[in-house]
Amino acid sequence: MSAETYRDAWGIPHLRAATAGELARAQGRVTARDRAWQLEVERHRAQGTSASFLGPGALSWDRLARRARLADTARRCFAALEDEDPETAAWVREYTDGVNEGLAACDAPEFARTGLAPGRWEPWTPLAVWLATHILFAGFPAKLWREHITAHLGPDAVALFATDGPGTAGSNGWLVSGERTVTGHAIVAGDPHRFIEEPGVYQQIHLSCPEFDVVGLAVPGVPGIAHFGHTGTVAWAITNAMADYQDLYRERLRRTGAGVEALGPDGTWHRAARHTETIHVAGEDSVEVEVIETDRGPVIAGGPEGLDDGTPAALSLRYPPRVTADLGFGALLPLLRARRVADVDRALDAWAEPVNVVQAADTEGGLLHRVAGRVPVRATANRLRPVPAWEPGHAWTGWHTPPRAGLTDGVAVMANQRGPATPLGVEFAPPHRADRIAALLAGKERWSAADMPALHTDTHLASAGPLLDLVTALDGLSPGAAALRDRLLAWDRHMDADSAGAAAYAAVRGAVVRHLAAHPALAPAAVPPAYPEVLQPWLALVPRIAYALEHLLRAEDPYGIDRAEAVRAALEEVAAEPPAGTWGDTHRLAPWRALPDTSGSPEPGLSGDHDCVLCTSAVPGLTDRAARGPAARYVWDLADRRRSGWVVPHGASGVPGSPHHRDQQPLWLGGELAPVVTDFDRLTKETDD
Repeated sequence: MSAETYRDAWGIPHLRAATAGELARAQGRVTARDRAWQLEVERHRAQGTSASFLGPGALSWDRLARRARLADTARRCFAALEDEDPETAAWVREYTDGVNEGLAACDAPEFARTGLAPGRWEPWTPLAVWLATHILFAGFPAKLWREHITAHLGPDAVALFATDGPGTAGSNGWLVSGERTVTGHAIVAGDPHRFIEEPGVYQQIHLSCPEFDVVGLAVPGVPGIAHFGHTGTVAWAITNAMADYQDLYRERLRRTGAGVEALGPDGTWHRAARHTETIHVAGEDSVEVEVIETDRGPVIAGGPEGLDDGTPAALSLRYPPRVTADLGFGALLPLLRARRVADVDRALDAWAEPVNVVQAADTEGGLLHRVAGRVPVRATANRLRPVPAWEPGHAWTGWHTPPRAGLTDGVAVMANQRGPATPLGVEFAPPHRADRIAALLAGKERWSAADMPALHTDTHLASAGPLLDLVTALDGLSPGAAALRDRLLAWDRHMDADSAGAAAYAAVRGAVVRHLAAHPALAPAAVPPAYPEVLQPWLALVPRIAYALEHLLRAEDPYGIDRAEAVRAALEEVAAEPPAGTWGDTHRLAPWRALPDTSGSPEPGLSGDHDCVLCTSAVPGLTDRAARGPAARYVWDLADRRRSGWVVPHGASGVPGSPHHRDQQPLWLGGELAPVVTDFDRLTKETDD
């Protein structure tokens, strides 16, 4: 075994080995050293055992993980990988062997704090981590929301509330071809928007061996560099395509002396697989979970007796890896070995999920803008709402060919808007982020890598228009409300942390959302159906109104709601008790942590908002705190990789007290990037493993 670990000034690991297998082992080992507690949390989440140390608050997720068969699907996918791609399977085994070696020597303080010891990783565990990370990524619970709002307001309400809803994940990305750069070589840049966790969901890393030399953002617990990478001669990046590739089926189930049966589309009852599992819950009694799987897929809600409130319903989930036993890990090694855009393109033909829009460029001028991933061909109804399993016409009949696109004026922008993935999806993000990035790029003929952070951190909020239009038309206001109206109309529409105008706008917006949610036409939809708690964020009325506010304020006949009066009431309410400070005083980072933070450090104030390029998402009407935002930023320069840059919200180390635990946060907050270093002579050697 031969591997060397180096660190740069930010503590980012740079690994060098003689073979790809030894490098994978070293990646697993250094990830376990840097992120031991994070790996333990991710392993438990993937297995549905997190309530054993996090308590009853994690029980709903554990139930979903068990009932959706995440761990079992990962085992199936790894077994198929061993049969069909033994080289990749062996590479994944090396990684998990390295993780286990690193965990055996770790001293992360969280283990002492919880009384836990690191558990063992199996070869299939990275696949389970990938599944657990992305099972809700495509937002299949949105189908439950469409059904729910249709029941209360009719089918037209679906389009009215259609937007990038709560719980989804997106990103910005842009590709600038060489004809539009100062060097004549392309630039790929952007930032993935995820729930911000501490430690972060992305790990900056450099992997070098005779076969390849790649820098990029890895997912801790998964070998290689899947989403964002630069090999020196080719670079790639992704955003969520907003494709719909998971289906929900309403099931009719019945118990028999032999178990459980499900009514199929052929009109007959078929035996469903069934067993029970026990979930241990810290501080409480263990809970038994019945796991049922029909011919469509695992039952994730309800059962033969219906939902918890007695509603006669059961829902099964059909998702591609469960059907195909393929999670797309066969793409990971070819991505590392890529030298040109054509290599990236071929590698992505093996991609499964999540379904992404990909951009790539190489040093010879090659460019790529395509969708990658597996989307089933099936009836339109499947894409919109849960469909009856007992009726014919809802089976999967093949796979869509992933669409491709080109560039416009030497530029391609991806920000979860309607674009190349339009035929594959139902709901997409509003176009504001994409339009703003395109407009900014059009404002200058030639761009450099150093110019890109200004785009990352742009705070213009185009979606403020409909609300401000209604504010403009108001008259007969109290003196305080009239003064507030004038402040809003003088505001520059930038959601900057130090802006009092942004704070005033956010306060009025939140009040409008609450007034609309309380209106008799919408209030009945505030009571969601009795689906599992983990699915409730997609069914909550206030966030849905908040993210669809633009549509609701512009619609011709929004169910008899007097929007002007709602805005008037909100303006008077805020004028009576105006915000005392700036947007950053209340718009603060709220990262998810498995354990409470004991450092005592206040969370920083943030610029940006949901529809800004700097997408730091609050939930208007509920909270100004931001749980989602840029989980990393990157700029890949194809002229010279050393002029590339990157940053994460916290730091390279997941160990509290480490000098590199939060040392990148000032850069992240300030819109700066750390330099990408690839010359081993400029690094500090840490170990010979």
